[in-house]
Amino acid sequence: MANPNIVAVTTITGNTTYLTPSVTTALVLLPNAASSNKVFKINQIVVANSTGSAANATVNVYTNGAVAQGSAPAGGTAFPIVSAISVPANASLIAVDKTTAIYLQEGTSITITSGTANALTFSISYEDIS
Repeated sequence: MANPNIVAVTTITGNTTYLTPSVTTALVLLPNAASSNKVFKINQIVVANSTGSAANATVNVYTNGAVAQGSAPAGGTAFPIVSAISVPANASLIAVDKTTAIYLQEGTSITITSGTANALTFSISYEDIS
């Protein structure tokens, strides 16, 4: 499990994906499987609350990236990016932006937790580098 040398990049693909959790337990938003031969540069994570009540949001880097988006994380350790931050009603929170960009290495994932089911939509914009 080694990350690709980003000086010798052959492909950079821009991507955005979204997830609205229907549960209040941790889910994988973006996995990077071990031996993927990729590194993901996370440019932005936005949490939007489309309800009339505040809801808490948590975003972690998780040390196990082998499970699919929308699945519960399996094994590993969560390292918080934002932890139980209240997102006001009908508002958004920028958890990560280009000034705080992070690299998601092989065998890791971004996990999310919504304090209220179906209240928050998490979107992530990233570069798939290989």
